[in-house]
Amino acid sequence: MRVQDKTIIVTGSGSGIGAGIAQRLAAEGANVIVNDIDVVRGERVAAGIRATGAKALFFAADVTCSADVQALVGAAVQHYGRLDAMVNNAGWTHRNRPALEVDEAEFDKCFAVNVKSLYLATIHATPVFRAQAGGSFVTIASTAGLRPRPGLTWYNASKGAAITLSKSLAAELGPDNIRANCINPVFNPDTGLSAEFAGGPLDDARRAKFLSTIPLGRFSTALDVANAALYLCSDEAAFISGVCIEVDGARCV
Repeated sequence: MRVQDKTIIVTGSGSGIGAGIAQRLAAEGANVIVNDIDVVRGERVAAGIRATGAKALFFAADVTCSADVQALVGAAVQHYGRLDAMVNNAGWTHRNRPALEVDEAEFDKCFAVNVKSLYLATIHATPVFRAQAGGSFVTIASTAGLRPRPGLTWYNASKGAAITLSKSLAAELGPDNIRANCINPVFNPDTGLSAEFAGGPLDDARRAKFLSTIPLGRFSTALDVANAALYLCSDEAAFISGVCIEVDGARCV
C-alpha cells in the first residue's frame, strides 16, 4: 500500500481522469476526498470506492471559490485528522478556435478553473501542511503548457501558468518540506472535454490527427495519469519537487 493512511484530496474527481486518480490512490490505501461540483457524479465515485473496501468521502466544492476550498481542506482534516496531499485535477478549456474568437467569459472561466484554483489550494492547504511539517501538491497540467497547439491559446497559457506556478512553489515552500509537482498528460479522447479540445465531435479524422503525434501509438488513459499521481503522492517521491512528469507517449509536436 504505497499511500497507506495518507489523506489526499482530488479535485474534479467526479469523472474522467480525476475519478481514475481517486480510485487508484484509494486502492493503495489512501483516505481519499472526492471533490466535484457535480454532486451525483462525485457521490457515485466515492460510493464505488467504498464498495471495494477502500476509504473515500465526497465533498462538493467549487475550486474557484475561496470559501469552498477552505471548507474542502477543513473537511479533510476534520474527517481524517490531517491532509497529506492535494491533487489539483479540476480543469476547463475553451473550444478549439482562433484566439480572437474566444470571448471574455470563456477566458475568465478557463483561468479561474485552471489557475485561480491553484492559488486557492495553496492559500488554504499550505498552513495545514506547515503545521504538520510537510505535504504535497500535485497539479494536473498538460503537454499544452509546453508544446502549445494553435486554437487553444488561452488554455495553453493557463497550463503554462500552472507549470511555472508549481515550479515556483516548489522553490518557495521546499524549506517547509512541502513539495509541488506537475503531471502533463497528452490528449485523452475519453474525457468530457475532448470535443472542446478537438474543436468539434471526435470523429475518426480528428482522432487520427491527434494520434499521429504520439510515437507510442495510443492515447493517454486515466490510469496512466493516476499512476504518476500515485508516485508523486507517495513517500517514494520524497525528494522529488518542482518537476513535470510528461505522461504523453513521447508526443513530438
